[in-house]
Amino acid sequence: MDEHKENINAKDVNVKMSDTREDDKAKPCSRICPAEESVPELSPSESNKDFSHPVYKEIALANGHINRMSKQELRTKLAELQLDTRGVKDVMKKRLKSHYKKQKLLQSAAEGGPTDTYYDYICVVDFEATCEEDNPSDFHHEIIEFPMVLINTHTLEIVDSFQEYVKPELNPTLSDFCIKLTGITQKMVDDADPFQDVLQRVVTWLQERELGTKYKYAILTDGAWDMSKFLNIQCQLSRIRYPQFAKKWINIRKSYGNFYKVPRTQTKLSTMLENLGLKYEGRPHSGLDDSRNIARIALRMLQDGCQLRVNERMHAGQLLSVPSSAPVEGAPPPHGPRSRDRE
Repeated sequence: MDEHKENINAKDVNVKMSDTREDDKAKPCSRICPAEESVPELSPSESNKDFSHPVYKEIALANGHINRMSKQELRTKLAELQLDTRGVKDVMKKRLKSHYKKQKLLQSAAEGGPTDTYYDYICVVDFEATCEEDNPSDFHHEIIEFPMVLINTHTLEIVDSFQEYVKPELNPTLSDFCIKLTGITQKMVDDADPFQDVLQRVVTWLQERELGTKYKYAILTDGAWDMSKFLNIQCQLSRIRYPQFAKKWINIRKSYGNFYKVPRTQTKLSTMLENLGLKYEGRPHSGLDDSRNIARIALRMLQDGCQLRVNERMHAGQLLSVPSSAPVEGAPPPHGPRSRDRE
């Protein structure tokens, strides 16, 4: 629902202003500072490690060499290593650096394995909500499609999905703009159940897959709006408490921008796909199709060595960033909707 989110005419400026990358104020010389080649690129989990080990010097030297390679040289080397050759130059550089880093750390036994995933599964969510072409400032967006796409971080595959439409109650008649944008018809929502019932089935779906009990998992979204705005408003309208399992999530736009070191203007869904050498599959603004394409980006980032982790959360109805220094926790076991009067 990329375009929908970009065009929302709401007064929630505080949400937009707070949706900033942690690294926005850092690395002012990241593209021109010669010292970059002498410092290995670190993941959050490595911040407390001892970098006096000679392997990190080797990694730094390899990074410096990769920084000087042309786009064709990068593609040739990736092909030799039987790695993915798609994507823009910066993406290919990151992919090659991650490969060499993993190999060096394996050789030196500095880490226990080639991957260091924080979660067993990642659940991608991308809601579709009611909208007008020019949303009034007091317009309340109601969720009309609830999709989830499940990624196994160990096998690096999409392994399951959930999708249901939702009947809006405050504004039950969809606008022509909304129908054209999302492809969701009036009959689809008329035949659907209210949000509270759909949320209960989402919880059951998560419980059946033992997420939060046997397996560690996290929610992932394309931006902050799905959770901080759409779900937050919907829970208020449905008079239920905001679900605990959705209070923290991975904002893939932040993760993508920080990992590949690109500005926020290059973190829209279509741009991320293009820069990774991928094409959109399905119908844009279909919640399930958008979720699947976001999942493909997440999988490519994991393959490129990115350690996706929770970076945003809701607290007392406000959107907050989660610093990379915070302990890594999975989402709690999901529970069914609870009335707002049960505190």
